[in-house]
Order: sequence, then C-alpha cells, then structure tokens
Amino acid sequence: MVTGTLNLVKLCVGIESVEHLADYRARMKAKGAPQPPRHITRMWPKREKELLAGGSLYWVIKGQIRARQRILRLEEAIGDDGIRRCAIVMDPEIIRTMPAPRRAFQGWRYLEAKDAPPDLPESRSAEPALPPDLANALADMGLR
Repeated sequence: MVTGTLNLVKLCVGIESVEHLADYRARMKAKGAPQPPRHITRMWPKREKELLAGGSLYWVIKGQIRARQRILRLEEAIGDDGIRRCAIVMDPEIIRTMPAPRRAFQGWRYLEAKDAPPDLPESRSAEPALPPDLANALADMGLR
C-alpha cells in the first residue's frame, strides 16, 4: 500500500483476472501501443498534484480491487472526435493487492491511502485468486 498519497480506483472492464490484465498489456505492447501503458479517461483529475505524489491506479476486477499500477503522469490526449481527454500514464508493473470488494460505478473514484488495500506479499503473488464469492465473504469478515 502506498501511504500518504491519493490514488484512483477504476473498473477493469472486460478483464477476468490479474493474469488476464497482464496478458492484455503484453498483447497491446506487442501491437505497438504507447509505452508505458496508459488509460484514457474523459475527466481530468482535479487533485492531480496529490495523485502524482506517489499515487496508484487500483483496478477493480470482477467486483474486487485486485491490483494496482503506480501513476507516473497525466497527459493530454485528443480523441478522433477532437475532445480533450486525460491519459493516465502508469508504471508497467502490475502489483497484486489483497482483495477488497467494490460495487460497480462509472468512471473513476479517488481512493485515500488509508482506504487502499495492502499489497499482496511477494510470497503470495503467484497464488491463484480465490473465487469472488469466497474472497468477498472473507473481506466482509475482515479476513482479507
């Protein structure tokens, strides 16, 4: 967990697991996608300075925060429609976190460091994911 910073939380739509996210990133890199990876969003975060002071983008996969990527910078991205958007440029390293349930929402949300799930210890980073129902039940009991 990154402490003393502000983070973002975002749904990772269409992604089934952290492994699937890593595979997707590798495929996009092989296809010549800009590196480091970026996520384009319509709204520019008003709390940019706090995010750039060590914040991460936490990914919600199948109803749980499961991973994060450190935010490197925010860049302007103009779409084909001429609309200004924000490219959230992230460190390529995907860091697994302890599962933390999250309901569906649109866009992104700020996530205070005190509310962010801790990183999964290195010794557990290769463990297969628990079934979402079981992970949610454990998290509800405070046993993440």
